[in-house]
Amino acid sequence: MKRFAVIGLGNFGFYVAKTLFEDGHDVIAIDKNRERVQEIEPFCSEAVVLDVTDKKRLKALGLEDVDAAVISTGAATSSSILLTLHLHEFGVKKILAKAIDEDHGKILEKVGASEIIYPEKAMAIRVARSLSTPNIMDFILLSEDYNLLQISPPQTFVGKSLKELDLRAKYNVHVIAIKEVVPENFLLVPPADFVIKDSDVLIMLGKAKDIKRIKDFK
Repeated sequence: MKRFAVIGLGNFGFYVAKTLFEDGHDVIAIDKNRERVQEIEPFCSEAVVLDVTDKKRLKALGLEDVDAAVISTGAATSSSILLTLHLHEFGVKKILAKAIDEDHGKILEKVGASEIIYPEKAMAIRVARSLSTPNIMDFILLSEDYNLLQISPPQTFVGKSLKELDLRAKYNVHVIAIKEVVPENFLLVPPADFVIKDSDVLIMLGKAKDIKRIKDFK
């Protein structure tokens, strides 16, 4: 079991804390809004009402021992920057900070954030991809360079082996797994002679610029 701190309980922070707790982890949830803290109490190990700009009280929580801290303090950019700086000074090993724009993200990185989260940007790209390319069932922006997606196979794929399709050479994307519906099965790193069925789901990894070429699949 890991220990996490989630600071800022807007919708994003609330569901991060709740999901981590449901996955069996020790979660301390922090916000200055008493109502939000009361709402999260059933879904975390510890809920704390705290003005996160109060460095002394923040340090008293012992957050330096958490496996990771998630900062989600909304539009108050100064609060998230100061909070990131404090946690970095405390020695928190991993700090994930939500940014509202690129400039905010750059500052967060400079003061100690290990990873910057752009939830609106990621969701916007995900929705756009699903609308642009209907055969994409799910799309995850892993980084600025790499994406992970699930697709239902185009008809031109059905009945052909991965070797015949040679997607790595043609599109520079990798089929890292296949979900078989009939029979129900999950293949991690499927063999080259695997023949694709209409009911299969392909899980693919590739660079963002190459994933865009998925539109060419017919």
